[in-house]
Amino acid sequence: MAISLNRRALAWLTPGWSLWGLGLMLVLGAHSVPLTAQPLDAIVAVVNDNVVVQSELEREIALVIPQLNQRGTAVPPLTQLRKQVLDRLILKQLQQQRAKELGIQVDEATLEEALQGIASRNGLSLDELKVTLETGGVRFEDFREDTRSQILSSRLQSQEVVRKIQVSEPEVDRFLARESSRLIEREQVRLQHILIALPENPSPAQIEQAENKAKRLVARLRGGADFAEVAVSESDGRNALEGGDLGWFEMGAVPSLVSNLAYTLAEGEISEPLRSPSGFHIIRMREIKAATPEDVTQTRARHILVRTNEIVSDADARQRLLQLRERIINGEDFATLARANSDDTGSALKGGELGWVDPGDTVPEFEQQMQALAVGATSEPFKSPFGWHILQVEERRQQSASEDLLRVKAREALQRRKAEEATEEWLRQLRDEAYVEIRLDQDSWSQTP
Repeated sequence: MAISLNRRALAWLTPGWSLWGLGLMLVLGAHSVPLTAQPLDAIVAVVNDNVVVQSELEREIALVIPQLNQRGTAVPPLTQLRKQVLDRLILKQLQQQRAKELGIQVDEATLEEALQGIASRNGLSLDELKVTLETGGVRFEDFREDTRSQILSSRLQSQEVVRKIQVSEPEVDRFLARESSRLIEREQVRLQHILIALPENPSPAQIEQAENKAKRLVARLRGGADFAEVAVSESDGRNALEGGDLGWFEMGAVPSLVSNLAYTLAEGEISEPLRSPSGFHIIRMREIKAATPEDVTQTRARHILVRTNEIVSDADARQRLLQLRERIINGEDFATLARANSDDTGSALKGGELGWVDPGDTVPEFEQQMQALAVGATSEPFKSPFGWHILQVEERRQQSASEDLLRVKAREALQRRKAEEATEEWLRQLRDEAYVEIRLDQDSWSQTP
């Protein structure tokens, strides 16, 4: 049985290195390569104060080859494959080191929950997942630690980058003025990508050489060459081993460099080479999902906020809200208690009223609680970046896909676009500031694993 775990290629603007996203894609089919124990512990790379050893490299290669086979993509020459896989391991090491500095960890309960989720999505029990993986040549312990590493990377990127992303109302206004009509035509696009990398401060000759190579590849692709196979063998992008597949993008979340192409390329069409500081990019429009009319669920809610400070601890705030909730359940008026007790002065004057709230209008912790509540219910105390809350859902309604929905979509798209691009810059900086020494000699690149 093949296991397919959906994977989103997060990064594509920088050359060389490749990152497992949180949604690992590991496909084991009839062509999987058994992973045999090998006494290979030679150091192949030094990464700050850590090392990557030969056995790690070969183990990762053994994970990659079945994926390529399952997709029907030709395995590239071992020289290219080893280089890309080693770059992937180096970036993983750097993120693990940064997470350790910040005290970010993945506890066993979280890991077990993730593994159970992977098994469930594939219609398997955890024991069946283990058997299927090991039958395909992948040690379950390796898979388990890979999953832990991906969760760690996701948490690290969230803390270092994603949580810092903000989208202002003027940005939403400008986005809608520019792109609202086109959002109605296309909802999502799936892109493929090839990067021909340039070094930092390239010479005119290097630029010309890279541009000529990109043009030759465009000619090959338009002549019928398989994009995925060309990407695996020729691309310097971090998603090369996935056939250049960038996955699905909401319109507006497409990286800025190719945002116009997302609206103009037809399915299957290949772009001309695009220049960026990283090199020359070739884009293929793999699939398009047309936009369909939608409704948005709006919620009318009210809340009471208790902030913490030097005097009021988390425990104090929670206990105070538990007492207020008990009084509300016993019949006291929510609005009266909100006016007397809420630290959100803006809504307290209105009895805690927040009015009609669209998806994406509140912080995730608040929205999650609000969406889970039935109409008329009052939540348990919960914490957000603003303090401790209880909230009550008063009413829900379906609003036609109008300006409200477009603004929600625009805000979400801009957040994703900013997060993608900021993550790219953060990863680039992480790599640039590290000490990395490759010790695998060039003759070893092409040796059979």
